[in-house]
Amino acid sequence: MSLVARLPRSLPAFSRDGLLPAGNYPLSLDELAKSSLVGGPQGRERPTDWDADWRAQLVENLGILANELLQVGIVEIFVDGSFVEAKDHPNDIDGYFVCDRHRLLSGRLERELNRASAKKCWTWDNERRLPVPGPGWKLPMWVEYRVELYPHFGQGTGIVDRFGNELQFPATLRLSRTGQPKGIVKLVR
Repeated sequence: MSLVARLPRSLPAFSRDGLLPAGNYPLSLDELAKSSLVGGPQGRERPTDWDADWRAQLVENLGILANELLQVGIVEIFVDGSFVEAKDHPNDIDGYFVCDRHRLLSGRLERELNRASAKKCWTWDNERRLPVPGPGWKLPMWVEYRVELYPHFGQGTGIVDRFGNELQFPATLRLSRTGQPKGIVKLVR
């Protein structure tokens, strides 16, 4: 055990465009729950309709899924989407986790996660999406928790940059809807 207390990690202020500045930000679930992504920007920059309660609920839901991933040995979990933007009421939390390709494609990972899950909502099969008013068809984990976590094993996206190069999966999540770079939170213990 270290005799030196670890300083709590924090996040930089949102950019002028309302984005978490580009970079990787390691935070525990507890630090995330206490961060500006939940509590909102400080001072004059805080929107009057910032929904901290909703954001806190999303982090609590993320914690359930992150703990299930940890139970099956998945430790690299990333949080992104509109949750890392200065949006007063994000629709959900998007994210991804790093996993073994063969474990995923064999179905073994999905089975392990559903054994660890009270809600049995782990799947990425489009045939198992459920109809949701407004956003259309969503994965069962989104319906249960308003969180979508996707597996990443180095796969491409089919999306190309302006030079025609295919973007790898996490690269697309590090861009805003307008194509601006933004930060991403890496969950740590």
